[in-house]
Amino acid sequence: MKEFMLLIRNQADSKTSFLPELNLQFLEACRVYVEKLMKNGNLKSAQPLVREGKMISGSKDSWNEAPYSTSTEVIVGYYHIFANNLDEAIAMAKGNPEFEYTTTARIEVRPIKMKEESTAYVYPKGD
Repeated sequence: MKEFMLLIRNQADSKTSFLPELNLQFLEACRVYVEKLMKNGNLKSAQPLVREGKMISGSKDSWNEAPYSTSTEVIVGYYHIFANNLDEAIAMAKGNPEFEYTTTARIEVRPIKMKEESTAYVYPKGD
């Protein structure tokens, strides 16, 4: 099996208008989704992310730190999963409750590179 990251993207305020009952329904749907992935042996880890932090950029000589912006789309959580291929990982992502409870969710499905591929140039042998 190959490893994939499902990066859950949504508007930062996508669930702020949820009434407590709807929020509990969403959390229960997430629990069921996680249990299904675990039961099928597809889940390595999963966590929601707090909507705060810092955005850093620059280099070792000049670093910039800015507040983490929550005014637009943000990564709200992740799932680290096992799947046979990208199509299977996409099928698992489509079952995520984010799509059922909001209209602004997007999931980035990315294979995890397990080893560095060699791109070294092989020089032709001389005469």
